[in-house]
Amino acid sequence: MSVQPANVRLMLRTYGKQLTNAKRLARFKRALTVSGAQDMVSISREAKRKELVERIAQEVVENLVVNGQDNPVINGVLTTLENDLGEKVIFDYPLDGGEVQILRHTPEGPQEIDRDEKMRIMRRVWEITLARVDATML
Repeated sequence: MSVQPANVRLMLRTYGKQLTNAKRLARFKRALTVSGAQDMVSISREAKRKELVERIAQEVVENLVVNGQDNPVINGVLTTLENDLGEKVIFDYPLDGGEVQILRHTPEGPQEIDRDEKMRIMRRVWEITLARVDATML
């Protein structure tokens, strides 16, 4: 039996993604444990799940805005957002640490979106991300 190098690379890439996800989930689990130890209030499973979904959604939004990381969840969020808006948008995070900029594609080139529309888009990104993360959680 011969093993194709492409199959080995694919398997290692998949394993790497699983390892990254496992580390991320372990970090969230530790954070939940720490926060639970500080206040001994017992909350329902639904509330715990909602908190976990919100934390994961927060990380997805940060990856979308800050890193521009390429993964299926972020791509799905962007696709849904662009379908809702009817146009392609770009999230740009300035190197000087300023506030995130949202740009729209126009024939003249990228143009910055005004503050009110930016807030509406960011709210919609959050809603889409929450719904997507909630749908994919067990």
